[in-house]
Amino acid sequence: MLAGSTSERPLEALKVSWEGSMIEEAARSPLIAWESFYVIVGSSGAALTGLQFVVMALVADSKRRSTTQQIDAFGTPTIVHFCAVLLVSAILSAPWPTLSSIGRVLGVCGAAGVVYGVIVVMRARRQTGYHPVFEDWLWHAVLPLIAYALLLVAAVMFRSYPQRVLFIVSAAALMLLFIGIHNAWDTVTYITVGAFEETEQPQGQD
Repeated sequence: MLAGSTSERPLEALKVSWEGSMIEEAARSPLIAWESFYVIVGSSGAALTGLQFVVMALVADSKRRSTTQQIDAFGTPTIVHFCAVLLVSAILSAPWPTLSSIGRVLGVCGAAGVVYGVIVVMRARRQTGYHPVFEDWLWHAVLPLIAYALLLVAAVMFRSYPQRVLFIVSAAALMLLFIGIHNAWDTVTYITVGAFEETEQPQGQD
């Protein structure tokens, strides 16, 4: 009896190992086709995060000074969006044991993004150094909230419809990437136009 139970243990261990590998393979299979996509998107998010520090350095050197409230409302969110893209890419590239694990983590990211988007709107309304126009509200408030809401919805549906939901996740990641690019460019042009106006003003007075 003891000999029989001893011989069965390697078989049970092999069965558990095989089942574990099958579960991991089942979780990875919908993500394999997206590996190159998230390598590109994640790398872009990381690179653009570094470039945003250059933008902030231009803000610091500009004569058109920005307050902490303005930076919190219009500068810091761009960094957050790029980091969110990098984080989503890392999440979907990690070897998760089950699809439900991916859904839970994406859900946390999406919920945190929605909460942060609401905070950004409140900060933009409180600051008095700059009066946002419709385009500012669209790119700094509305579109980011939509992107994070898509991520949250995708997280809820991830386990049931992984193939379709991955397109929603990719759309949210691309939205955040392009939102960050637009907002960073908008900041640079705002500084450049301000510096040009300050340079041209004394000549016009002569």
